[in-house]
This record gives sequence, structure tokens and C-alpha cells, in this order.
Amino acid sequence: MGGYRKNLKRFGKRHSWREHQVRKKRHPSKGRILRHVSTLCGLPLFLTLLFYQGTGGDSVPYGGDGKPGTLTYAAASNTRPIEKSDVKQMLNGVRLVNLEKKSLDVYYQGKPYRIDTSLDIALQQYLQQKLKRATSRYIGIVVMDPADGRILSMIGYDKNNSQRNPCLDNEYPAASIFKIITAAAAIETNGLEADSPLFYNGKKHTLYRSQLKDRKNRWTRKISLQDSFAQSINPVFGKIGARDLGKSVLEKYAAAFGFNRKIDFELAITPSVVTISDEPYRWAEIASGFNRMTTISPLHGALIAAIVLNEGKLIEPTIIEKVIDGDGKTIYQGHSEMLNQAITPGASEVVHQLMRATVRSGTSRKAFKGYRRDRVLSKLIIGGKTGSINNKTQDARFDWFVGFAEEKDGPEKLVVAAVVAHEKYIGTRSSRYARMAIRRHFRDYFLKQAAVSKKASKSS
Repeated sequence: MGGYRKNLKRFGKRHSWREHQVRKKRHPSKGRILRHVSTLCGLPLFLTLLFYQGTGGDSVPYGGDGKPGTLTYAAASNTRPIEKSDVKQMLNGVRLVNLEKKSLDVYYQGKPYRIDTSLDIALQQYLQQKLKRATSRYIGIVVMDPADGRILSMIGYDKNNSQRNPCLDNEYPAASIFKIITAAAAIETNGLEADSPLFYNGKKHTLYRSQLKDRKNRWTRKISLQDSFAQSINPVFGKIGARDLGKSVLEKYAAAFGFNRKIDFELAITPSVVTISDEPYRWAEIASGFNRMTTISPLHGALIAAIVLNEGKLIEPTIIEKVIDGDGKTIYQGHSEMLNQAITPGASEVVHQLMRATVRSGTSRKAFKGYRRDRVLSKLIIGGKTGSINNKTQDARFDWFVGFAEEKDGPEKLVVAAVVAHEKYIGTRSSRYARMAIRRHFRDYFLKQAAVSKKASKSS
């Protein structure tokens, strides 16, 4: 009856109760229609909100102000993850060398993105301050975590082109750094051990054709593989290359260590190059590093050092931790993959031993002098390989160090590659830069470990 009276008030016309019921069946009230429509329209919104609530923190929508909890059309869009090749295009023209902040903002195809790097900014700033530019034409320093390929520091200097990244360029002669590859090949192919006896005639750092002859006389010197590596004796490695390994084996191991091949990275990197002819003397030059045609980048140098710590595995480097789009969603997560098994774990262990001898008693002895008494370096196992050679015009001398450091009683490991092109005067050598980087990284690491341990003891 209440509905009947309301109908009378609204339409001002009297109808019988029976007529009113008939009309009601034929024409449902507008209120009921609206209620049905609102219920049907609200169902998709309800299901959408229920979906977002159940998918976890990463699916919380972000509004245009970047704050969580504001549902917008842009936030609800289906942003696809991107690949490393997309990141490389995004970073085309962006210089990540000498960065002073861990993150940077870029615009790509008209859209904003935030890029978080793997760089240790404290280490970056420290090494940047230590660069001795006055006596150098080029400097390139790469510090990397060998476990996952994360670049922790990338510092560079180019006297003639401030926009170039020397850490990614392959124009530097590898010099005796290539002895790492030659030693690994000889260990696997010829069964050499660290204490295997070898022989040579003449001076240590020359490479004449006469020194490649298989002869022994009153002037012949006997030396172990370990000492010949540590002291970087060219005739020994020249004979190994020319007489024992040959062209095909050198090519095989050079490729296994990453030469003449593209290395996938978020930044464009020029492949390292080695060209091996059919002439045995050229094999000797390449095996000993006594040539300017074999070239390598500092980044690749760090990867070679990592092979020794990773039981012979060559891994990809990475410098980007993640890429975040304008809606706050992570669309790329940095990661590293194994490229190939360059050498066996057994061979990598022997090379590890050779590189330790270089620091202990070889060509890096002076740069690491006193490291056993140092409160930081004494806790580490350190190894490396040096290399040096003049450029073609003899007005610059390339100076290399490629090496590693690892805790004696812990899991932390580090690899470093540094190259310096000295001009008229010799400034800070690459081995010294490597020592600085190793000491600074592990100093900070041990301080953090001590702080964590202290906090844990207090809470217990």
C-alpha cells in the first residue's frame, strides 16, 4: 500500500490497487533498474581490485606522482619486461664511466625511466680522486664481483677525448696479459704444472728467433712455469706457443677466454682481438704477448681474472641492477650468465697459483710490498698478471694489471683490471691502482662485517 500511495503523489492520478499491481509488473521502477545497472558495472572494478590485492607488493599500482596506492589508467597498463638488448638501446649515448651517483634518470622514446646501477659509489669516488692524470694519456680501471659479474667500479680517463669510455675500448695491446691464456692452454694441453721445468736462452724480456730453438748449452737457464709466469719471461712462453701449442690451440683458447667474440653487456663493448697467422714466430709473439696486434679492453681483462676464481667459467658482466618505468614498475632486472667453460677447474687452480706468485715474488712485488703486514691486505689471497709494451710511435707505454683478491677466511672475492698509458714520465702504475681498489673495497667490507657482528652480539 505504501508504494501505491507514493505513486498517487508522484503522478497525481488515482488508479485502483489492481491496476497499480499490473503497471508494476509491466514497468519495473527506475530505482530497481539503476540498482541492477550499478551492480553489473561495479563487478569488473571489484574483481580488478581483488586481483591487485592478491598479487603482492610488486603489483601495487603507482600514480603519476610515483606514490603507491593511487589507481590510474597508466598504472593499470600492462608494461612488458624488457631485455638486455633494449637496455643497451636505452643507454646508447649515456656514459656510465666515472658516475658519482648509483642511479640515473633517462628518457627513452619519450618516456622516463630510472636506472639503478651496481656501482659502489664510495669506491668510485675514491679511485676518481686517486687518478694521476698529469702523466697519463689513458687510464681505465674496472672492479668486478666475480661471483655474479656485477661491475662495482668503472673509472676512466682519456686525455684527448673526455667523452670516451676507456674501460670498454679494445685499443690497448694485451702485452703479457695474454700469458694467462698461454699458461692455461699449456697446462691443459701439455700437462704442465706450476713446478714443471722449462728452459730458455738469452734475456728475459726479449724474443729473438734464436731464442725459440730447442737447444741446451752452458748458457741455458732452467726455470719453473710458476717463476717464468711471475717474472713474465718472453722466451719461455714464446717457445710454448711456437713449439708446443701452435696456431689451432692458441685460437681455441683465445676464443674460450672471450677474444674475437661479442660479449653481451648493457653497454656497447668492442670485442678484444687476436689474429694468428701461419708463421710459427708469430705464434711465439702472441703466446708471450710480444706484439701490438692483440688488443683487449679493461672490462675483458676483469672477465679473464674472474675465470680463474670461477673454476674456469667465463661469465657475462652486468652494470645495471634494474630499470624502473614511470609507473614505478621494475621492467628489467640485471643478471649474469655463464658464457662457456673456458678451462677446467684443475687448470684454473694452477693458473691461480701462478698469479699468486706474481704478487709474492714477481713483477707486482714492488706494488704490493708489505701487503702481508697490512691490516687489510694481510687477510687476503692476492694474485695478478702484469703487462707492458710501448705504442708504435714510442711516445706512450701501456702498463697492465689483471688480478684478483679473496678472503682467506670468508666468501668475499674481487677482480680488478687496470691499464695506464704513461707518457714522458711514469706516473702511478696499474698495479698500484689495483692495490688501492682492493684495499679500499675490503676495508669497507670488513668494517661492515664488524658492525653487523657487533649489532648481533648486542641483541643476543
